[in-house]
This record gives sequence, structure tokens and C-alpha cells, in this order.
Amino acid sequence: MKILTLHCDYIRFKPVKKAISKPEEIKKGAREIKECLVVLSAVEKKDEKYKDAIVKNLITEVRDIAKQVKAKKIVLYPYVHLTSEPSSPSTALYILKQAEKKLSKTKLKVVRAPFGWYKEFEIKCKGHPLSELSREISIEEVAKKEKEEIKGEGKMKELFVILPTGEIKKKKQVSKKEYPEIKIVIKDELGERKKEGKEPPHLRLMRTMEIASHETRVSDAGNLRYLPKGKLIVDLIKDLCREVFVVRLGGMPTKTPCIVSKEDPGAKWMMEQFPERLYKVLPGRAEKRQEFYLRPACDYGTLSILKDASISYKNLPFGLYEFENDSWRYEQRGELLGMYRIRNFMMADLHTMCADINQAFREYEKQIKQFAIQIYYEIGFKPVAVVLNCKEDFFKKYKKQFVEWVKIFKMPIIVKLFSVMKTYKIAWVDVVALDNLKRSMEVTTVQLDTETPKHWDITYTGKDNKKHYPIILHTGIGIDRTIAAILENAASQKNPILPFWLSPTQVRIVPISEKFIEQAQDLAVELNEEEPFVRADIDDRPLHVERRILEAEQEWVPYIVCIGKRELDKQVLSVRTRITGKVKEMKAKEFKKILQEGQGGMPWKPLPLPKLLSKRPKFV
Repeated sequence: MKILTLHCDYIRFKPVKKAISKPEEIKKGAREIKECLVVLSAVEKKDEKYKDAIVKNLITEVRDIAKQVKAKKIVLYPYVHLTSEPSSPSTALYILKQAEKKLSKTKLKVVRAPFGWYKEFEIKCKGHPLSELSREISIEEVAKKEKEEIKGEGKMKELFVILPTGEIKKKKQVSKKEYPEIKIVIKDELGERKKEGKEPPHLRLMRTMEIASHETRVSDAGNLRYLPKGKLIVDLIKDLCREVFVVRLGGMPTKTPCIVSKEDPGAKWMMEQFPERLYKVLPGRAEKRQEFYLRPACDYGTLSILKDASISYKNLPFGLYEFENDSWRYEQRGELLGMYRIRNFMMADLHTMCADINQAFREYEKQIKQFAIQIYYEIGFKPVAVVLNCKEDFFKKYKKQFVEWVKIFKMPIIVKLFSVMKTYKIAWVDVVALDNLKRSMEVTTVQLDTETPKHWDITYTGKDNKKHYPIILHTGIGIDRTIAAILENAASQKNPILPFWLSPTQVRIVPISEKFIEQAQDLAVELNEEEPFVRADIDDRPLHVERRILEAEQEWVPYIVCIGKRELDKQVLSVRTRITGKVKEMKAKEFKKILQEGQGGMPWKPLPLPKLLSKRPKFV
């Protein structure tokens, strides 16, 4: 950034004409400021990455010069002609606004000339030796310092546990006998568990159960194709996410583009956090020579919406929700792992805008409890711990509240403290469960972000009628990873089974012979089309009954109903329950009640395949 300071008797200026397509809104008319230090400034392209550091250094220079010339009034005057490589207008305006805001908190009176306007001006400069000074606000030292800090990011300063009793203990003080699950999570968080080197169980299961497979013929590595059963599971989880994020948490649904560019400074800043993970795509027209990328998250479109919106403090907090069918991160081939690490993935994301840190903290607690923890129970897991990663100063500020969390969440909190964090987060939470093989699983996260709004120039109008930067919560769940965790958790049980509401076939009807297919169809119609609705299909293939029952067991069908002469004569159903492996005769009304309890108000959709198994193709 280049500045030219003029110690003046006065400056008069008047906006005349727009200089850019979207100049800032102003009150028209001339202004005159007497006995002032005029700071002509030009923000440069190289400043975009270090905006806050430029603001800090600019304030230091201006205060120093004002002190030398004994000026009490400062006029910040945008003057792009001082550089041949100007920054984007949004970056320049951000820096000038921040400088105005922070200088105003000192004893100096600050006036900022309108940005984005051609102005006529008249100036009378004093004639002493310090009346005209030029400065270049350097970022070299700032860049060097940031690089050093980034190298230190990831080096955890301390790990300790807030136990359900409210006690805070270091990792060595946590008893393995008393808290065995917590010791497992700590070991995983520290990377102390030995890698098994085996193929994750879900890789085999997703293929054999015809849920998903890797698309290796017509796509890049790390891209999945979901088969009808898998697509049903995805859609059911999608419906649950909408219930959680929109109905319970009040998020407003949106849909944003999958292709993004670096043209906006905020988007450029965000992409530079993880540049090696970006997928580049060619533009529609080569002559444009504009670089586009497949989005690594829905943040870009969501933040763009927030930037354009007119938001009042009365609207806050509020959230925007998106189910991302397609996001991409270029994971290296050696990093790809089943459904856990893929290049094309699905997420359900809520971005919540809050007025200040106290409002954000209240919303943070609410979303952890009502989403990040609760959804584990709904997909069939019991969470065992909350892992809190945060900056040291943030933990000290809210230590009492964190201790209260263990009572609210009814589980311990594993705290990982950092002095420096590279990315926008000052705190983020992962909720951890253990599968039946005693491995840690993390599928939900809630992150607290204080930096992104500044880089994107996202503001709201406060009670004082001034613009303020909000705080944003990033809340999400990875869908592919969640399905993998559900499969692996189920596989480790004695009689593997998916949660009832997620089972592609909830009831398999097996007629003893072809003579009873008509009665089987009547029962299927009753179950599929009358409340409580159930996904029921019919194995009408000309195979032995034992073979058809065996294949239903291999598909983890929760209930198998056999129909033959004996059942029709007694007017009962012979129901085999997968969890117990037992067969019980019961009336249709009693069976329906069991099915209704199993569904438990969770999302439901009809069969994704033909009702008759004889009509189904084999995908594997």
C-alpha cells in the first residue's frame, strides 16, 4: 500500500460522478475539513492476502505522522493514482473502513472521503518540512511472521479432559479403568493408535449390499456412484438433515453454484487456505482466460449471498442451509479411502450469522446439542465425547461455560488448545462415537469463525445504524462418511442390521410356494400403501424357501414374513426378526404396531426397486 500524507490548512471535496459500477452509498454535497492530515492512499494487489496486517501498519504510520505534525484530524482519501497495480475495490474499501473504525477509537477525529467516486477537490498544504511525506506500507515482515505462525499451526499446546464431574484433568490423570472410552478417543486424537493396514469393512459392504461403488470408467478416481438402495439411504439422510437444520434450527434453504472463481477477494482468500485441494475446470470460452474451480464446499455461494444481503441486527442470528450434492477436494491418490476420503462428496451445511461473540457462543452451544450430538442417536450411535479444538485465549474466556457443557451435553469434553491457528476458526467441535470395533468416528462438526466476514466484507447494520462484521458458525455433516460409519458399525454386530428407517427393504415377504404369491402381494400393498407405511417387497423367485430366507438375511432385512397354508388358516403372520433371529407368530395388527415403533417418526420413502425380486436386475 502506498500513501502520501499532506498536512493541510484545509481540504474541500465534492463527489461528482461514479468511478466504479457499485460505489458506496453517500450523502451528496461538499465537505470542508480544516487543520488536518490528509492521507492519500492506494491499496495494491499484493495487499489482498494481508488486509488486516495492512490496516494495522497503516494505523501505526498515520498515528506516528499525526503525532509529529500535531494533527488532531485525519482525512482518509482514496487515491488510486499512486499505484500501477491497484487491488480490487472491495479490498481497498475494506482496508479504508477498518482504518477509519480503528483510528476513530483513538483521540483522533477521522473523516473518510467517499470511495468509488470521481471528486473535485481543493487543498491547501502547509509549507513545513514534514507537511509532505510518502510511505509504503510493507507486508514483507507480516508475511514472514504469518508463514512462521502457519508452520506452528497444528502443533497442539495442551490436551486435557473436562470430566462429567466438572473436574479438569490432564490426559495422564484420566483413569483407563474408570473412563476406558475417553482413553480410546484421546489415543486416536493424538494419533497413537497403530494403523491396522486392512481394508475398511464398508468397502466390501457398499458393493455387496448394492449401495455404492467407485466409478472407474467414466470419472476421476475418488468419485462414487450410488445405486438405487444407496440413493434411497442418501435421500433419507437428506430429509433428516432438512428436519434438523431447517425445522429445528430455523435455517433457510438455498442452492448455490458448483463452479467458483477467484475473482472475488473473499473467494480468493478462502481458496488460498488449501490451494493444493482445488479442482481446476476450463472456462466456456478460452478467450476469457478466467480460471474456474469446482467448489470444495458450499461456503462460497453462501457467503456471496450474505455479502449481497441487507441485514439488520434484528435479523440475527439466522442461518442459510444447503445440502451439497456435489463438492470436490483433490485428495491425493494415496489418501483416497473408501467413502471416508473421496474427491467428490456430499455435505449438509448450515452457516449461521451472529451479531457478536456472546450471541455466537449461545448459538454454538445450541447447535452442538440439537444437531452435532442429537443426530448421532438418530443414525444409531451413542456419542461418547465432545472434542473441542480452540485457541488458548478463547478457552480462558469461556472456561466456566465449557465446564457447564459437560452437564448440558451429559458427556466429557476433550480439549485441545492451540496458540496459533492457520484457518478462519477460533474454535471447532467434533462429536465422537465409538463403533463396535472400538474405533473413533467423527461425522459432525460445528466451527466458530471470526475472520471470514472481514475478508468477504459481510456486514450487518447494528443498533447504532453503523456497519458491523458478524461472526459465522459453520455446521455440517459428511453424508458419504456417515453412511460408511453406519455400515461399519452395523457389520460389527452379531446380527448386522441398518437402522430400521434406513433399511432399503424393511419387510421381505416370502410366499412358501407360487400358490401364495397373490396373498403376499395383498400384504405388500397393505404395508406399502396403508399407514404406517413400510417398504415391503416380495421374493417371488422359484427358489427354495431356505435359500430366499438366507438371501434376505444377507441383505440385513429387519423382518422376514413367510406366508403359506398354515398362516392363512390361522390368520397369522410368521415373522422372523433379524436382531434376535427368532420366529414368532402374530396378528397383522400387532406386527404393524412393531413396525410403527421401529420407524419412530423418522423420514420415510417408498421402495427404490421393483416390488417383485424377480423383476430386479443385479448391479453387483
